[in-house]
This record gives sequence, C-alpha cells and structure tokens, in this order.
Amino acid sequence: MAKRDYYEILGVNKSASQEDIKKAYRKLALKFHPDKNKGDKKSEEKFKEASEAYHVLSDNKRKANYDQFGHAAFESGGNQGFGNFDFSSSFSDLFEDFFGDDIFGNTRGPGRRSSNRGNDLRYDINISLEEAYKGNNKKINYTSYKRCSRCSGQGSEPGSKPKQCEYCNGRGKVRSNQGFFTIQQTCPQCSGYGETISNPCRQCNGSGKNQSQESISVKIPKGVDDGTRIRLTGKGEAGQKGGASGDLYLFISVDNHSIFKRSDENLFYELPITFSDAALGTTVQVPSIDGGKSKIKIPAGTQHGKQLRLKGKGMPLLRGAGYGDLYIRIVTEVPVSLTTKQKQLLEEFRKIEESKPNPVIKSFFEKAKKFWKSS
Repeated sequence: MAKRDYYEILGVNKSASQEDIKKAYRKLALKFHPDKNKGDKKSEEKFKEASEAYHVLSDNKRKANYDQFGHAAFESGGNQGFGNFDFSSSFSDLFEDFFGDDIFGNTRGPGRRSSNRGNDLRYDINISLEEAYKGNNKKINYTSYKRCSRCSGQGSEPGSKPKQCEYCNGRGKVRSNQGFFTIQQTCPQCSGYGETISNPCRQCNGSGKNQSQESISVKIPKGVDDGTRIRLTGKGEAGQKGGASGDLYLFISVDNHSIFKRSDENLFYELPITFSDAALGTTVQVPSIDGGKSKIKIPAGTQHGKQLRLKGKGMPLLRGAGYGDLYIRIVTEVPVSLTTKQKQLLEEFRKIEESKPNPVIKSFFEKAKKFWKSS
C-alpha cells in the first residue's frame, strides 16, 4: 500500500514553519499515543505514522530531500529508510521532550529509562574517485563497547539480581517542590533505572559492557559522493541493561583527482590543445574514469573554452540506473617561445589575415571606432 504524504499526515502544508510542524505532531501524538490507547492497534499505527512524518519534516535536510524526491528519498539504499526503524526507542525520547514521563498519569516501572539504547558511533572513510566509481569493499577497525558476555549486559554477577533503588523507590525519578511547581528529575542514585546493582559482574564491573576491537567489512556502493553517509544498524555501542545497540555511521570523503573534477554525477576536465590543432582540427584520445580511452574529434576552428560532452562517461547514479556525463573543456595553448621558423610562418599567416580580415574582429573594431567618436 502506498505511503501517505507526510504533510497530509500532520495536517500542514509545505510552507509550514518548524513550529507549526511541531505543534501538529504534538496534537496527534497526544491523541494516538499507545499509553493513552492501550491495545488499540489502529491508534498505535497512527502514532507511528505521525512520528515518522515528524522525524522527516522536523529536520531541514531530510525535509528538503522529501520535498524533492518524496518517499523515494528514504527507500531502501537511501541510508535513511524506515524499513527497520525502531519507533519504540527512537521516538520515546522525542515524546518525552514534549510531554515528560507522566502526561497520561503513568509512571515507568523499575529498571525502565526513556531509552537504554547504546551510543551511535562515527567512522570517517577516505576513498579515491576510482573507488567511488567502481564501488569497493573496505575493511575497517574501530573501538566500541560490546555487551558483556558474562552477565549478558545486565551488570550483575550471574545468579544475582539488582535490587530496587531505595532513593526513588524504583521509579527512576525523584521530585522536588519549588514554590508552586513540582520538578521531576532523573534519580541521581540509579541514573533512572529504578534499581541498583548489589553484586557487580566481575568481568565488566557492573557496567554491562566491555571495550572491544571490532573489525568489519563494509560495502561502498557505486556512485557515492563526498559527504555520503552510510548507516550500519546495530554496529554502535551496546545499550545499557541489555538495551539495543546504537548504529555505526560511515562518512565518506572522496579524494581530489589529478585529472577529473566532479559535480554530482557528472565529471569535468580541461583538455589542452595546440593553436594549430584548434585551427585545423584533429582527433585525440582522452581518458575516462573507467580507465579506458575515448576518441573525440576536435572540429576545425574550435574556439578556446568550447565544451564537448561524452554521454554516459560520468559517475554511476547512486540511486537508480545509469551514469552521468563527461564534459571536456577545450583549452587552446598559445606558444610562448617561438623558433625563427615558427615566427616566419606566423608572420606570413598574419599578412594573409590582414588581406582578408576576420569578420568578427572587424565588426568589433568598427563598433569601437563609433564609440570613440561619440565619446
């Protein structure tokens, strides 16, 4: 079934401000939140739908991609798809930022925080333009925190269990009165878990995680550009108390090339030719990014700066089939040091030119004479 338009879901138009988008989401979240509609699958789906729409439209970059490409911007292979999106963890923090824990009169049970999800990690990868063209498999090594194998991430020695936090009575939150207001904060004793570890795991000292060196092979897809981000789900740090692992984000940097310059899927370079080749015309072989050669014809009378296009000789399209184009700009090299023979030949050529002036040059100087007379 086709996805509904995100603007339609939130009930706003494309020109809506971030404040209007936030207000629209708040209204829908209050209405359809699962804690308020327990057991109502339809409300749960509407809450997820609204949360997904807000996730995209509340970020200017994601919003711009959506405005240009629609849902296709976030489909499989687009790095930001929602196919495996964990709504229960990803939007719980967002919802609490708006409303707090007890908006529906509920309190979190022992050992439950807003999110036990592990931290995301970033890894920067440098690749050549050729690697970006062909795609590549890269082996990367990084340091992370993985779930403790001895206590399965719980922090307690096997066979022992955490005990209820005495400071907050297992709520994970403490309240204090300040005048007419009641302030609720995370419990400083248990850090919001509602329980404390009485017998810490010997392997991880109660943290539930151990530092480890990770080594994984990453597929770099064809057509990646400088700044492309790749998300590897679950390859970040382990979560607290057995919570889900964070993600590993790979940020791609493409090195400058000695010949080619890139703009999106198209490639460019300047081809130097001699004055005589520009005047008489010639055929030359030029390089292409795939490592091959292409034969191009330089027509007689080619002017400096003329641009030629080789269709399909650019970069692969990251999303979709096909390739960009290669644009070649002609740069006519005027000789600096001339031999006696070259000077003689050019002097003869100039005499011929003077006997039959170039119409473009002649027209320019006629206009210049009129300008000087009128000044």
